[in-house]
Amino acid sequence: MTLAVEKLYTPQDLLDDPKLAGYELVKGHLVERPVSKKSSGVGAEILRLLGTEAKRTREASVYLSDLGYQCFPDSDEVRFPDVSLVRTERESKIEGDPGYMPIPADLAVEVLSPNDRINAIDEKVDEYLEAGFGLVWVVNPHRRHVQIYRPDGSVQLLSEHEEITGEKALPSFKCKVAAFFDV
Repeated sequence: MTLAVEKLYTPQDLLDDPKLAGYELVKGHLVERPVSKKSSGVGAEILRLLGTEAKRTREASVYLSDLGYQCFPDSDEVRFPDVSLVRTERESKIEGDPGYMPIPADLAVEVLSPNDRINAIDEKVDEYLEAGFGLVWVVNPHRRHVQIYRPDGSVQLLSEHEEITGEKALPSFKCKVAAFFDV
């Protein structure tokens, strides 16, 4: 009897093979990044709002979901937040233009799509925080709210009527949560 052996992938495989776009790398396994029209639009709006303020203040850079982060204790792991932000003073210490971001983001944003599994999102949030990400927003377009996860273990739920801030990641940023859903 022959057993099929699943291929394990490396971060370099993701960089080298365009067919692997749309996947994250978790413990050597490819994990599809689900997306929907609505979640993509909400992510784009959050990118625009954060990007406008980051450009105005020059305090940070904001990135699309195609920037992978390889800064986890398991060095073969590569995660792609829907939106991410890195403070300028931290980013300036990175040499060259690496294929993946080698440092944790100051803010990672995950926008839920109908195909996301809550266990997978919870695992991703835990990995972000354990790797040193400063703040994680999980945005729910269907319920129109944001859960904010912090390294100290606190979690805050903001409704669309409440104001969200960039906290330490981008101190001058603030807007109503509802602005995320104006797409």
